[in-house]
Amino acid sequence: MSLLVVGSVALDTIRTPYGEAREILGGSATFFSVTASWFVPVKVVAVVGEDFSAEHLQVFASRSIDTSGLEQVPGRTFRWRGEYSGSMNEARTLETQLNVFDRFTPKIGAAQRECPFVFLGNIDPTLQLHVRQQLTDPQLVACDTMNFWIQGKLEELKKTLAAVDVLVINEGEARLLGGQQNLKQAATIVRKLGPRTLVVKRGEYGVTLFAEDSVFSAPAYPLDQVQDPTGAGDTFAGGFMGHLARTGDLGASNLRRAVVYGSVMASFAVEEFGLTRLLRLTPTEIEARYREFKNLTHFDA
Repeated sequence: MSLLVVGSVALDTIRTPYGEAREILGGSATFFSVTASWFVPVKVVAVVGEDFSAEHLQVFASRSIDTSGLEQVPGRTFRWRGEYSGSMNEARTLETQLNVFDRFTPKIGAAQRECPFVFLGNIDPTLQLHVRQQLTDPQLVACDTMNFWIQGKLEELKKTLAAVDVLVINEGEARLLGGQQNLKQAATIVRKLGPRTLVVKRGEYGVTLFAEDSVFSAPAYPLDQVQDPTGAGDTFAGGFMGHLARTGDLGASNLRRAVVYGSVMASFAVEEFGLTRLLRLTPTEIEARYREFKNLTHFDA
């Protein structure tokens, strides 16, 4: 099955204790689509400027990613510059240049409308709802959001959440949106807003999935070294949605497997800067690490 993602394509400049990378390909739709393309064909809807190079376009073309919805317009591509230090759990933003992304209005064509699985990346909730209302009859729609929208456009966000099936956010965002410090209580409140499934990314502590009458937690994969956490959340979402789209199974057990596949892909992404590790993965490596994740939590009753 095909998978649609709507989000950002950006050029990132990143500094961590392990080095610096300048103007490398990033953005939510980029990390998501490259990751999900290991599972299913992906259609991407985003905007870039006239400075977006053929080399960057080739990254998408080399994967099973349809870029007919990637609009190239006059102006400069969205740019983000940030740095990580210490435990590298959170980036410090040094500069954001929205550029053409500031005027982004997603254009959903006939081919995109028919996608059965859809991920609405972290963009204005008004735009997310605009996209959702154009979809024909999707099997599953998931979305992401952030503190900026929770605090600044809460009513608009609530309308979007009422129209989606899955929400993927981090732990701080879940507590803010739910208005509770207790994560389980916050999850109950968030799920009442619409999404029947809530996936909470918890950084070095793993991921927790809240669904109807069940809670599932997966650990973070123990790595010797994390070079660049940028895009880890979008990579997780790409693995999570990619597995669901590949199988077409939305049962409780498969949702749990999807959480592990998302965690697997995120663990690879952070090993090197940008997309480097994701682009040179192999299916054998993905499945081997999936089995390693299973062994992390397996025990006899």
